[in-house]
This record gives sequence, structure tokens and C-alpha cells, in this order.
Amino acid sequence: MALIKKFRIKSFKVDETIVELKNISFFYNKRQILNNLNLKIKKQEILGMLGPNGVGKSTIFNLITGLKDPNYGEIIINGINCTKLPINERFTKFKIGLVPQYGGLIHDLSLIDNLKLVSEIHIEDKGLRIQKIDKLISQFEFDSLLNIKAKHLSGGQKKKLVIALSLVNNPKILLLDEPFAALDILTIRMLQEVILNLQSSEEISVVVCDHQARDLLNCVDRAIILSNGKIIASGSPSEVISDQEAKTQYFGDEFNIN
Repeated sequence: MALIKKFRIKSFKVDETIVELKNISFFYNKRQILNNLNLKIKKQEILGMLGPNGVGKSTIFNLITGLKDPNYGEIIINGINCTKLPINERFTKFKIGLVPQYGGLIHDLSLIDNLKLVSEIHIEDKGLRIQKIDKLISQFEFDSLLNIKAKHLSGGQKKKLVIALSLVNNPKILLLDEPFAALDILTIRMLQEVILNLQSSEEISVVVCDHQARDLLNCVDRAIILSNGKIIASGSPSEVISDQEAKTQYFGDEFNIN
């Protein structure tokens, strides 16, 4: 997967925090999922989250979007404490986009009708809706797929469509929950390029959570490794795979991304 690295563009990135999770603790049925966790997400960075099942990766997404509330701590977005803000306000005020692992589209509608439906929810002006749809069709090369029902699209085509739908409201923060799951190598590479292009052309901060560690590490600027409710390693892909605690609790000694 080394080919993906040639798509990296770093000159436009800024050292400014867009999302901060501050002293976050979260319990589920008396089980502690996150333990006094602190995390900063920078503007226009691609951040990857790795860790065993049940370690809290999806919980972090749910806390950022407001689907769940922390037991302790604060969620700061663009310098504003939004811990108590409802979901709809977070998505609209702070321009959050979410690509779920499953679903995210209407299977019995065609690709073009999915785009039209979501654009009607987010964009009042008809002319602007048409412009946005045309841009997404061109950006994702949907021209030959417009009249195909979503349920008949391939796994990669469905994932591209869900990502396109998440971009209708011009998000500045995009959360991708296991985008590489159950996809073939070429489709994964295509999605990696899509993610990198979103960062550079749309100036979006992207957070990716996945179990496909190599695929994730090949397209992120920074990665964090979660274990026992805490971040045990953080840094560039090469830094986290060299971290001894990350090796012990997640990667093992033989893991590499070459």
C-alpha cells in the first residue's frame, strides 16, 4: 500500500484544534469505557483511531456528535463547550458529517435520488442543490451509476455514496466509522484517495476508526491507540507502531506497514 503515500499533501495543514475531548469519562452499564481521556483533533488533519473491540472508538464518535453524553468531562468544538448541545445543533452549527459503518443510504432509491433527498434536507435553494449534486457526481465519478438503486451498488460504490451524502452539508469535521471493512484491496485504495482528497480539496478534518490497521495507517497524519479507556500511544504511523506499549497491547511485535 506504499503507493498511497504519493498523494499526501502537508503544506496546507494548520496547527489549530477544532475538536477537544477534555477529561472525558464514560460508563456503559457500570462498565467504564473511557477513563479521563484527553484528545485534540487538529484542523485539516486525518486522525486514525485504533484499538481492540469495545475500547471506545465508536463511543468517541458518539460523544462528538451528541448521540451520547459523557459522565464526566467536556466536548469542545471550535472553542465552544457543546457538551450539552443536542445532536441537530452540533451537526448544523459545527458542520459535522458522519459516515456510519452500516446504512446511511436508502436502498430502494437510486443513487441520484439519494443525493436529491439528502440535498433537499440540507439546502433550501434549488439552484444551489443542483450545483452541489453536480459537484458530487463529478467528484465521485457517479455518472454511469445515477439510475442504479443503492441496493444494487457494489460495497465500494455504496461507501462512496454514503461519503458523498455526508458532504452535502459541507462538513468541516468528517467521522468515518470502519470505512474499509469488508472491501477488496483496490476499493480500499480508492477510498484512501477519496479521504486524502477531501482533506486537501475540501479542507476537512477527518477522523477514521477501523480495524484494518495497515489500511488506516497508510492514509492518516496521526494515529492514536486506545486501550483500557485511555490513549496509550499517539503520533505518526511510524511512531505508534514503534511504541512499545502499543506493540504489547495492540500491534504485536511483527506488525509493519511496508
